[in-house]
Amino acid sequence: MHREWDGEITFKGEPLGLTSRKRTMAQRLGIQYVFQNPYGSLNPRRTVGDLIVRPLLIAGSSREEADKAILDVLDKVNLPASYSGKYPDQLSGGERQRVAIARALVSKPDVLVCDEVTSALDVLVQAAIVDLLGELRKSLGLAMLFVTHNLPLVRSIADEVAVMSQGRIVELGSAESVIGSPHEDYTRRLITATPSIARSMA
Repeated sequence: MHREWDGEITFKGEPLGLTSRKRTMAQRLGIQYVFQNPYGSLNPRRTVGDLIVRPLLIAGSSREEADKAILDVLDKVNLPASYSGKYPDQLSGGERQRVAIARALVSKPDVLVCDEVTSALDVLVQAAIVDLLGELRKSLGLAMLFVTHNLPLVRSIADEVAVMSQGRIVELGSAESVIGSPHEDYTRRLITATPSIARSMA
């Protein structure tokens, strides 16, 4: 999306094209994205069912196969089948994000990219979405790439952490080592800047 980059991204050992159009259908289906804002990422003119099924229809699935997939994936994200006929404006923020997750899961991806997926939601809904993603990760064997500024979330969900500053990775390692005993000054400052009631009262 911009020119300031270098290096290469591979998926299953194969280099990824720089744009979606340069990637194979299998690559496009195998990597799915859940956007930050559930209020802006769903087309308000399409029903939940149409939103979810679109990737499959683009990939060439029959409507019958796609309709079965809708019911299956709604069940996976704990939404009733009746939601298939609803429109986004009839849903809460948490329900919209579940639909966005369902849309990403319907193509049975290997990798799910989650871009600040809880930042637009209230705390209780955030917890429910994180729990859901954790369950899906275990049951489906998904790899998940979380992009977030929420360090408590990082500590609770991540196996490995990459800390970025000005577009570059400055520290990389296990969540325990990076969050628990960071080596880089930027990482230490990031952790220190995280709001803490205990620290403010010390």
